[in-house]
Amino acid sequence: MSVYLLRRLIQALGVVFAMSVIVFIGVYAIGDPVEILISPDADQIERERAVRALGLDLPLWQQYLVFLGKALRGDLGNSFVFNEPALQLILQRMPATLELAIAATFGAVLIGLPLGLYAGLRPNSVGSKAIMAGSILGFSLPTFWVGLMLIMVFAVQLGWLPSTGRGDTAEFLGLQWSFLTLDGLSHLLMPALNLALFKISLVIRLTRAGVRETMLMDYVKFARAKGLSPFRVTFVHVFKNILIPVVTVTGLEFGSTIAFSVVTESIFAWPGMGKLIIDSINVLDRPVIVAYLMIIVLLFITINLIVDLTYSLLDPRVRLEGK
Repeated sequence: MSVYLLRRLIQALGVVFAMSVIVFIGVYAIGDPVEILISPDADQIERERAVRALGLDLPLWQQYLVFLGKALRGDLGNSFVFNEPALQLILQRMPATLELAIAATFGAVLIGLPLGLYAGLRPNSVGSKAIMAGSILGFSLPTFWVGLMLIMVFAVQLGWLPSTGRGDTAEFLGLQWSFLTLDGLSHLLMPALNLALFKISLVIRLTRAGVRETMLMDYVKFARAKGLSPFRVTFVHVFKNILIPVVTVTGLEFGSTIAFSVVTESIFAWPGMGKLIIDSINVLDRPVIVAYLMIIVLLFITINLIVDLTYSLLDPRVRLEGK
C-alpha cells in the first residue's frame, strides 16, 4: 500500500505541474487586464507604470517562473483588484462552497441510494417506473431554470424559505458554517437541492443498474439457495458490491460540484468561490483565476486519491492487483 501511495503521489505532482503550465499560459494569453483596471483617461506613462506594477512587462515564460517560485512558497500572487493574496481570497470563500457541495452530495446519496435500491429490486412496479421517470427529469431540467422555479415557488409564492444569501453562521473548527444554525440551514436547503438534482438522478440510475446486474450473480443465487433472508442478501451481498461504482462516480461528482457550482451560487447569491471567480473573470483578475483553477486541480487530485483508497477497501481485488 505504501508503494501504491508513493506512486500515486508522484503522478499527482506531475499532473499538478502540467496543469499549472496549461492554466497559466491559457489565462495569461487572454486579454489585457490593464485595459479594464486603468481609467481610459490615463496617459501612456500611467499605463506603463501599471504594467510594471502588475509584472506584465516580463516575457510570459519569466512570468510563469516567478509564479512557480512563489507558488512553491505558498504564494499564488496578489489580486489585481483587491490587492490581497489570491489564495487568501479563495480560502475565505471556500467554506461556503464546500458546505454547499457537501450538502448536495450527501443529499444525493441519502435520497438516491434507497430509491435506486427500490427501483432495482422491484423493476416492474409502478413506483420503480415513477422513480426512473423522475430521474430522467433530473437529468434533463437545466440547473438555472430549476433554481428560479424553486425561488418562485418556495420563496415568493409560499414564503417558506429565503431566496438568497447564506444566513446566520456559527463557528466550527475555526470556520463559519451555516448548517449549524436554523436560519443558515433554511438558506442552504434550496441551493443544495438545486445542485443535488442531477446527482440524485445519477445515483438512482447507477444503483438500479448495479442491483439488476448483481442480482444475477452466482454468489447471490447461492445465498438465496441457502435460505438467507432477503434483507441479508440485499444489504450484505448486493449492497456492498453496488457501492463500488457509486463511490467512484459520487467522489468525482463531488469534485465537479465544487468546481461547477457557479450557476447555483449566482442564482441564490451564495457567497462562495463560484461567485468570486465570475467576478474575477469579468475584470480579468488573473492571479485569482489561476489560483482558483489550481485549487480545483488539487481538490480533484485529492478526491481521486481518496476514491482510489476507498475502492481498494471495498474491493480486495484492487489490493491484490496493487501487490
